[in-house]
Formats: sequence, C-alpha cells, structure tokens
Amino acid sequence: MTVVNRTLSVAPMLDWTDRFDRYFLRLISQHVLLYTEMITTGALLHGDQDYLLAFDPAEHPVAVQLGGSDPIALAKCAKLCEARGYDEVNLNLGCPSDRVQSGRFGACLMIEPPLVSDCIQAMIEAVEIPVTLKSRIGIDEHDSYEILSQLVEQVSAAGCKAFIVHARKAWLKGLSPKENRDVPPLQYDRVHRLKEDFPELQIVINGGIKTLDQAEEQLQHVDGVMIGREAYHNPWILAEADRRFYQSEATMFSRHQVLERLMPFVEHELGQGVRLHQITRHILGLFQGQPGARAWRRYLSENAHLKGAGPEVIQQAAALIS
Repeated sequence: MTVVNRTLSVAPMLDWTDRFDRYFLRLISQHVLLYTEMITTGALLHGDQDYLLAFDPAEHPVAVQLGGSDPIALAKCAKLCEARGYDEVNLNLGCPSDRVQSGRFGACLMIEPPLVSDCIQAMIEAVEIPVTLKSRIGIDEHDSYEILSQLVEQVSAAGCKAFIVHARKAWLKGLSPKENRDVPPLQYDRVHRLKEDFPELQIVINGGIKTLDQAEEQLQHVDGVMIGREAYHNPWILAEADRRFYQSEATMFSRHQVLERLMPFVEHELGQGVRLHQITRHILGLFQGQPGARAWRRYLSENAHLKGAGPEVIQQAAALIS
C-alpha cells in the first residue's frame, strides 16, 4: 500500500482546488498533500473521466475526493482513480449542501455508519492505495461525541485507518454551505479526543487553521493538519511548510521565482485551449500582504479574461509589485 504523509494538507474545495490551483500550490510546497475538488460517482461514471481526473505528475502527492453512497459505484470510481495514478482516495462525509443531501452523500451520511462502512470496505477491497474519510464532528442534533466515535469505530473496523475531521458540526437545515464554514463553533477538543481514544488511527484536523504556527500547535494533539481557505487566499503560507514539517532542504523560491516557474505550464495550457483566467484566478493571493498586492490583483482581474490574453499579462501584473 502507498504510504501517504498527511502531516500537512490542503483541503478539497469545490471550484477552487482544480488542477491549475494544485499545480500552482505545488510550486510553493513540494511535500504538502493536495486534494482534488469533490467528484461525484455519477459524474465520474457517466461523464468525461479524462477531464475530471486529469492532473499533472508534478502534483504528487495528490489525493482524489469522491462523493457518493453506493458501495459498488464508489469501488468502481476508486479503481478509476487508482489507475490514473492518484496517491489516495477520500470519501466525503462533510459537504452540507442541499444538492449533496438530495443525492444522499456528504454530511448526511454521518448518521448512517453501516452504509458508510460498506462503502469504505468496498473501496478498500477495490484498490491498493489508501482509502480515507473526511467528515464533520456531527450534523444537526446528532452532534454528540458518542455518535462521532461510533462512526469512527465502525468505519475503522471496515479497514479505514485515516480520518480527516472538520472540527465543526454541520447544520443541514437553516444554514447555507457558506454559513456552515463559519457559523457552527469550532470544537477542536472533539478531534483531539478522537486521537486519544483511537491512538492506532491517523487523525487529521481541519477547520479555522490559518497559520503554520497554529498547525504546529495542533500537531501536539493529532497526526495531521488540513488547511482550507487560507491556503487558497494566502497561498504563500505554504512556503515554509517543507522546511518546518518535512525537514526538507529543498531550495526556497521567492514569489517572483514561483511565477517564473509557472510560465512554461501557462504557455503549454494556453496552447491546449485553456483561457488565461482559468489559471490566474488561483494566483490572485500570491502577494497577499505585500506592497502592490492590490494592483497585482486588479491587473489580473481586468486583463486575464480578455481574448488573446497570454503569459505577458502575468508578467505585467508582477511588475506592479513594489
């Protein structure tokens, strides 16, 4: 079985962690584990698999997240993902959107441990790569620690050895997906307790972590830390990750050097028919907090979507940084 280092990872985020974003983030950190957006079993089995599962070999280590509740379909999709070369396949039990609930997957599955166990077992039997689970700490009124620990106990008995837990409950009724990312209070102690009660499992914590210092503190209690929106809006926080968490002596690049290394990828993708803004929308936060950052963002936002826009737009925007 593949060994995956989950010390630090970037969360799967719908519409954000596509292959363009992941390639860009990999230029900042060589070791942080990256995740795809969630891909539903229906989309994968009946849609464009080449498009949905595409990634650059430079993205490794990279995991794919699936959404679904049919063990047979999930097993088929896990095999497809393994065949494409992904390092891990993850099952989503955290998404609270109405669309996800109507499809009977995501956070609503947290109250169906037997079904989740069947799904995980089917996936594990289908592939050699690790199969992991990402969940909330609870949903609606079903938010006791006992319910969470029972889920972990049953699913781990089916063979899952790594659990990523967003330390907020999800309100499936009354809160939007956006509100579910902020309104329910963080309860890190619940996730810490999981590690105490299941020391043999890998427990990764997610939710509200915005700095590497905070990640370092969390690693006193759990095995790994997953960073979400902060890694997207302020990607440079990952620049110190390899040195701090992976004892890497790899060369540290400046922000401008990262852009230089991105250029061949941009040129190649434009040659394949990709529009420049599909890439540049992910790099707007590169100079967060730096003099000229606003001018950088404005220039890209106003020019990258124009017809015929090329790599020179990125270079011209970068020249606005003091």
